[in-house]
Amino acid sequence: MRRALFAITGLAASTTALVVFKGSPGATPVAQNLPTAQPVNPTPQGVEPIADPSGEAPEPSATADAPTSPKPTRSAARPSGTRTTTKAAPRTTTKAPQPTTRRVTGKGFDNEYGYVQVQIVVSGSRIVEAVALSLPSGGESDIHSGDVRDRYDGSGGEVVQKQNANLNTVSGATETSNSYKQSLRSAIEQAF
Repeated sequence: MRRALFAITGLAASTTALVVFKGSPGATPVAQNLPTAQPVNPTPQGVEPIADPSGEAPEPSATADAPTSPKPTRSAARPSGTRTTTKAAPRTTTKAPQPTTRRVTGKGFDNEYGYVQVQIVVSGSRIVEAVALSLPSGGESDIHSGDVRDRYDGSGGEVVQKQNANLNTVSGATETSNSYKQSLRSAIEQAF
């Protein structure tokens, strides 16, 4: 902030100095040929002056019939007491985009033991959780599905650790593991 203030102040000072030095009389032939400043008539000729709020009409200027001064040209010098100031552009800040958390459900896959479907939770470009929505059940399938769920699911499971579908197969639950990986791949393809 301090550097910006110094930069702006320095720019304003150098611009003022340049205008004063370049526009001072005798500095250039153009500045020497300028007409002298004459008072400007605040009320155009033929127009009645506007009444003062106090109710009194303003007195007309003594130079009402005097010609108005010509418009200054670019080469006209600024009076020595004027200052030019520049304002800094408004500061804009851009916040980093907040990661959006979304749930993506993969396609379901059947195997000889049952139906498998997986859902992942994605935050930004990372998988933060995996959940088996459906796994085979009944008999020994409950045990193997529990092993698959324990290995792959959750925020600390193998899916979150590896961030892909290249998972190790759960021993004794090969078909369920393969179906889980297929459903996971379809979810990852949809998410990314």
